[in-house]
Amino acid sequence: MLLNHLLQHYKVILGSQSPRRKQLLSSMDIEFEQRVKDVNEDILPIWETKEVAQKLAERKALAQQQELKENDTDFLNEILITSDTIVVIEDKILNKPQNIIEAREMLRLLSGKKHLVITGVCICTKSKLYSFLDETEVFFKELSQNEIDYYIQKYKPFDKAGSYGAQEWLGMIGVERINGSYFNVMGLPVQKLYEEWVNFLT
Repeated sequence: MLLNHLLQHYKVILGSQSPRRKQLLSSMDIEFEQRVKDVNEDILPIWETKEVAQKLAERKALAQQQELKENDTDFLNEILITSDTIVVIEDKILNKPQNIIEAREMLRLLSGKKHLVITGVCICTKSKLYSFLDETEVFFKELSQNEIDYYIQKYKPFDKAGSYGAQEWLGMIGVERINGSYFNVMGLPVQKLYEEWVNFLT
């Protein structure tokens, strides 16, 4: 079943300010608007590392769920997509770097090693909520200090978990290979989202 056909009775809301998620959802030929609410992103100690992104995606959805419109004469049913992406290496979560020093430390840690990129996604209507996660293995070459400093200075990756964007210069020259979805590394596993979204609506 074609997702676009299933969505003809819905107004799609993207609960994210990420320009990469906006780009990827647009590339799926889906019309949507962005609507974001501030959410506490503190990680609860009872959460397993691999479920953090999924739990945060659910929290973001729950923050807006009661505001979604359903069966109103003036509105289509609204369906919300929220997401969160984390970078994990040696069971340690790398968040967004706060400054140049943190960015350098993260990229040194990733250099020459394998890490995981895990994205949690939540699909939500006013009466129903479903979430899933996807993970990708990313293998970095050994990065020189000059390469790290050049990337940080030019691209300023302070809005990116793990301090890098796979679609940017460092991803192009530093990522040797990946196992899993490349788009997941960008922040939205669009192939899996498509399949899960169709299942959600049928």
